[in-house]
Amino acid sequence: MNIQEYIESGILEEYALGVLSEVERSEVERVAEEHPEVARELLQVQHSLDAYAEAHAVTPPDDMRERVLRGWQEAIRNSGEQQSQVPPVTAPRMVASSAPEPVAVPAPPQENGVVRQLPPAEPAPSRLKWLIAASVALLMLSGLGNYLLYNRLQETEANLEVAQTEQSRYAATQQAALKERDQELAVLRSADFRSVELKGTPKAPEAQARVYYNPTTKAVYVDVRNLPAPPSGKQYQLWALDNGKPVDAGVLATATAAGDSIQQMKDIASAQAFAMTVEDVGGVASPTLSTMTVIGNL
Repeated sequence: MNIQEYIESGILEEYALGVLSEVERSEVERVAEEHPEVARELLQVQHSLDAYAEAHAVTPPDDMRERVLRGWQEAIRNSGEQQSQVPPVTAPRMVASSAPEPVAVPAPPQENGVVRQLPPAEPAPSRLKWLIAASVALLMLSGLGNYLLYNRLQETEANLEVAQTEQSRYAATQQAALKERDQELAVLRSADFRSVELKGTPKAPEAQARVYYNPTTKAVYVDVRNLPAPPSGKQYQLWALDNGKPVDAGVLATATAAGDSIQQMKDIASAQAFAMTVEDVGGVASPTLSTMTVIGNL
């Protein structure tokens, strides 16, 4: 056993203050009996505590003893027990000698009405260092946990914001699609629109489309049934033939040319027929007749 480490561990101060268990007290007494330097250190600790208590003693009021005795006597009389004198209570004290004898811890002495107060025992340096290190470690772990929790909260809020944005965008897209479908259905069911069947030319005999034309409002809608995919950089363009003169009715979107939707085209004031040609992306001012794919008369 390292006697110096044992003395510096703070166990002797705890023994002197009476905070150890019976097993720990017996162990201290055994070590003090086997090692005189431990017994001397324990005796010095007890003397130091006594000196501190003496220096910081608080003298109670002069009549405190009489008041306490009167209170005890009154309580005894009320309980039916007769007692003429309340014996003073004193705590036995055992002081270790210089020889390696077991040392008993005294209770805080009360002499001549003086109450001595003992300060709380300060931890030994080694224990104090350990407590400081543990406190710092716990503080660092708490800070790290708070940092990770904050980052996770920020990430969750960001993901929630993205999800809400996507949901709003999806809802707007669906609402626009429903509105478009309702409009298309209204066109198909309206008796004001005249249906014009566009059939394939020898260039594309299987091609087929339909134009809905309202002579009153001049509105034009096109519904593709079957069109060959245009070459890269090309786009279908709708023409209205008014007294044999071609009038630009607009270009078809990719989804419209694929037959996925009905598209509203440019308003046409007057027409007797409609046709489609394959032109450069964006459309041209006059049709390329060699690329005419479908045509139909009102």
